[in-house]
Amino acid sequence: MPYPLTVQSLGPEVKLEPEAVMNCAMAESMTDFANDVINPAAQREFGAKLASISHASAYVCRPRNGSAKLSEHAFGNALDIARFNLSNGTSVDVTPTPGEREARFLGSVRKAACGPFKTVLGPGSDADHGTHFHLDLAPRKNGGTFCE
Repeated sequence: MPYPLTVQSLGPEVKLEPEAVMNCAMAESMTDFANDVINPAAQREFGAKLASISHASAYVCRPRNGSAKLSEHAFGNALDIARFNLSNGTSVDVTPTPGEREARFLGSVRKAACGPFKTVLGPGSDADHGTHFHLDLAPRKNGGTFCE
């Protein structure tokens, strides 16, 4: 990956835990998404600001599961989000069986991710994505998206 970035925050108010290595396009897309989509969704549903995002994986040079093709993680072009931490101490884990408020929040974030990110996977997609949202910027034919 040319010019990797070590990202510690997604703007002045949202930390990324732990810090993550990613490419510039992914860092910019995640920063915009955290501030323009996730933070307003957290405020609507929980009355609190997004304080940090806990991720499960960022840059790691590996193939896709069950494939010889490299994962977007190998290009610093993907982030796996496991938890959203809010300013009032609330934590929202990405899980297959969230509570009602958490489900509304997670559903709105997941739906909004499809567009700015070209691949969006999460609970219900497959066994590998049962506890996190996988977001990546993989280029697709005709600029399309793959969201499950």
